[in-house]
Amino acid sequence: MKILVCITHVPDTTSKIAFTDGNTKFDSNGVQYIIGPYDDYALARAVELKEQTGGTITVLNVGTVETEPTLRKALAIGADDAIRVNVAPADSFFVAAQIAEVAKAESFDLILMGRESIDFNGGMVHGMVGELLGIPSISPVMKLDVEGSKVKMTREIEGGKELLEAELPLVAGCQEPIAEWKIPNMRGIMSARTKPLKVVEPSAVDGLTVTENYELPPAKGQVKMIDKDNIGELVRLLKEEAKVI
Repeated sequence: MKILVCITHVPDTTSKIAFTDGNTKFDSNGVQYIIGPYDDYALARAVELKEQTGGTITVLNVGTVETEPTLRKALAIGADDAIRVNVAPADSFFVAAQIAEVAKAESFDLILMGRESIDFNGGMVHGMVGELLGIPSISPVMKLDVEGSKVKMTREIEGGKELLEAELPLVAGCQEPIAEWKIPNMRGIMSARTKPLKVVEPSAVDGLTVTENYELPPAKGQVKMIDKDNIGELVRLLKEEAKVI
């Protein structure tokens, strides 16, 4: 089975976020980058499936040369080879179109990615890739097993879970607890240096999004601490200050 895992190159969750040029551009100075956490789950499940059924894992990132350390980390975790589409990602459609073009050429059986990236949180790429390839796309998938040509999945829905079956090939947007995150060991880190990393030029696709400006979320308000036994004061504050009762 040929598995493609699409990974994002996103700021570490502890990074201090700032913008430049009148809040129209992200300031990457001093920012550490990681594999998107949901993509980490997708990669970990791909490694488990490879151990169970055999096959190969290719990781793909749409990004400039700065993303190659992130791809090398994915190779150290267990991917066999990597592809970098040599262009800065523009928006969800642009990224999906680049992924679809690579997938068409390589004929993957299963395409895994996180349910969303943690920088823009759009959660749209997996659906667009499925549409562009004409194959099913299911998200968010929290359990995934392959039996022959069938994939059995559990998807989170509002208020519960949904059990689904689909035929390969398909696209799945993954989330916890689909697999345990995997940390690269020394052998993996050493072998990742020699694994193939292919750079391909992007397809001629225009993005559909124009960014006018970025804004940071408002600062958190002050917190009032109330003694656990003082229910009367809690009720008063909820009624008079928060006005939620």
